[in-house]
Amino acid sequence: MRRLSFISEPIAIALDTLWAHRLRSFLTLLGVIIAVTALIGVISAVNGLNSYVAERLANFGPNVFNVSRFPIITNVKDYVQALRRNRQFTVEDYEYLRERLTMAEAVGAEDWRSQMVRSGNQSFDDVPIRGATANIIDITTAKIGHGRFFTESEYERHAAVAYIGSEIADRFFPTVDPIGKSINIGGLPFEVVGVNEKVGSVFGQSQDAFVNVPLTTLRKIWGVPPSTDQGLWVVVKSSSPGVMEQTKDQARVLMRARRQQRYNDPDAFGIISSESVTSLWNDIFGGLANASIGIVSVFMVIGGIVIMNIMLATVTERTHEIGIRKAVGATRRDILTQFVVEASVMSAVGGLVGVIMAAIVVYAVGGLTPMPMRMPLSAVVTSVSISTVIGLFFGLWPALKAARLDPVEALRAES
Repeated sequence: MRRLSFISEPIAIALDTLWAHRLRSFLTLLGVIIAVTALIGVISAVNGLNSYVAERLANFGPNVFNVSRFPIITNVKDYVQALRRNRQFTVEDYEYLRERLTMAEAVGAEDWRSQMVRSGNQSFDDVPIRGATANIIDITTAKIGHGRFFTESEYERHAAVAYIGSEIADRFFPTVDPIGKSINIGGLPFEVVGVNEKVGSVFGQSQDAFVNVPLTTLRKIWGVPPSTDQGLWVVVKSSSPGVMEQTKDQARVLMRARRQQRYNDPDAFGIISSESVTSLWNDIFGGLANASIGIVSVFMVIGGIVIMNIMLATVTERTHEIGIRKAVGATRRDILTQFVVEASVMSAVGGLVGVIMAAIVVYAVGGLTPMPMRMPLSAVVTSVSISTVIGLFFGLWPALKAARLDPVEALRAES
């Protein structure tokens, strides 16, 4: 009980002081409040974006990776070199990998064009048209909402069938079943056989305005893309998570052999997985996030300096009180503890207010804008802990000054 009283009494005094001088306390803690709000806001934005990218942008599907002409390239020099060195993937490349990738559960392929899509008086400009193999629906994260995907038979005979996104279906067929209806792609009729489940948007860009057709049909009508284009993508699904890396290694060995590369030549192709995209995202935005947190930390230190100055002024104001406490038996340790606890409590309260403001900002931004925000509990605990430590650190000097006061001189201070 004595130990509990040793801490509880300074905490009670600190809270009474904060409440008695509310405006001064608010202005004193404003730096800490803003710093905590900004810190949690930055962490929530980074956490939300990381989760968003992992779930929506870099989600290729379970155990899935792509083999394509280019790897992930982040500068012009590497792109120019890859453009000269790497050849477009062909249907023959896809068939080569499909026949030899023994560790893969499934191997598909896809290619892209952009065309105008029409139905009646309605039209969509520059709609992504994906030519794909019939098994691509079982490899990627796409889910059939209504109807079916095109079959292997339709793929083999270059059928003019289309599997459409939900936005295309809602625009062209708002009141009728789109299955069996016809849409016009690039001036040619296609029969709708299925509609994809609604996906939503990524960074405000709809993912439901697309059309899938058999890859054979796409190549027959629109031919091979220009030599500067990405070309065909081979999509590989590993048989299990445990052999994902071995499957990628096998694909790399097979493609290097097909490209007749020497052992010291760089890969003349790219292997891209969800982890590759996530790693690129972290490389690009991780440094920016760390810089932002560093800037916010400066504001936290400034807030601590303000608390130290106010505590120094408080020591001067309460010099007579300190003298009385020492006169009735308070030790240096008692005085030191009182002022250190007051500074820590003051800073911790500022941190809690900052958490409340941050929660309001995070939920407002997340609810009113497309910006994904996710406030982790660890950010709250970390922010309040840091603010408390800041108060403890910057309150130590005023507390030492108060503890070292001569009781006789302190009692004379009021007069």
